[in-house]
Parts: sequence; structure tokens; C-alpha cells
Amino acid sequence: MAKAQPKARIGRVARSARDGRLAEKREVDGHSLCLAASVFVTRFMDQGGMVDPGRVADAFRMTRAQLAETAGLGVSTLSKAGHPTAPRSQMRLTEMLEIISRVRDWAGGEAQAMAWYRSQPIPALDGRTPEALVKSGKASAVRDYLDHLALSGFA
Repeated sequence: MAKAQPKARIGRVARSARDGRLAEKREVDGHSLCLAASVFVTRFMDQGGMVDPGRVADAFRMTRAQLAETAGLGVSTLSKAGHPTAPRSQMRLTEMLEIISRVRDWAGGEAQAMAWYRSQPIPALDGRTPEALVKSGKASAVRDYLDHLALSGFA
């Protein structure tokens, strides 16, 4: 049985007992959110520690509008000044990147991981894609599913 992640203060960085990656606890709209700060995710962050939508869009060869659609955000959200730094925008982008980072090795690369994220239905999660689940605020279900697979569970 995997150990639970250690509790951390809001904004503090703690090492996850489960997989050794860095994780940050943040409070967003009254919900505690564990954000992976793996090397993959931090590569998309600016000096202030915020995910830069421009870097993400460039890395996956998308427009900001396509990125907004993929993350379940309004098209204008990532183009207006100040909106990309909003907690909801940052949460969705980080959840998307964390899921992609967890599957990129077995998917065959970043592009393939994004293709899996956008199009692969998961039978155990009502046949919904990871993209659809993140858009509906159920990224934790995808992470739990990936944890189950990582522990040699069945899909």
C-alpha cells in the first residue's frame, strides 16, 4: 500500500513519499490541491513559478486557443493579460501537464502523451478521456487511475 503524501503548508514544497517527486500543496477555492513540480512541469514555469501558457502552447505546437480548449478553459482566458495567472487557469494547466508527464515515458514521448491525453477513452472511468475528466474537474480520478496502473493494476 502506497504511503500518503506528507502534509505541507500552503505554498510550501514537500517531497512525495509515494514517488519521490516534488509536490506543492495549494489551497484553491477551498480545496487542497497537490501540484506536481516535476522537472517536466517546472520547465513550463516562468520566474514567478506560474505555468506560462505560451511555453506550453509552443512545446505542443498548439495555438493558445487550442491549449485553452484542451485544458477546459475559455479561449479568452489564456489571451487576456492577468487571466493566465488566475488560480483556475494555473490549476488546469498544471493538472494537464502533470498527467502528460506521468504517461510520456510509456506513451513514447510528449507528442504521443498529448495524443493519449486528448483521445484515449479510459473504460474504468466511464469511457471518458483524460482531457474530458480534467475539464470537468476530475483530474484526481485520472491520477488515481495512473497510480493503480503504476502499482501493476489492471486497466
